[in-house]
Amino acid sequence: MNSSQLIPIIKRLEAMREDQSEEVQVRRFEKDGVEKCIVRYDSKSKMFELEDRTAQQVYEFDNIDYVAVEILELIESATSIGE
Repeated sequence: MNSSQLIPIIKRLEAMREDQSEEVQVRRFEKDGVEKCIVRYDSKSKMFELEDRTAQQVYEFDNIDYVAVEILELIESATSIGE
């Protein structure tokens, strides 16, 4: 059985939430060197903002699980298209 692909994504998102600086935290997620999305976390509003680099859409999430699933779907869709 393969390990969950959500775990490393959630760990990166949790690190964003745990950062003590006042700055907005930013992480980039890519597949095979192609940037799929940019995630920003604002500790003041406690909101994640996901920028889908393919569709040029921006989404906001207040739940870490929802943003993690969205990231996984963006990364996996890149795999499906290339097959």
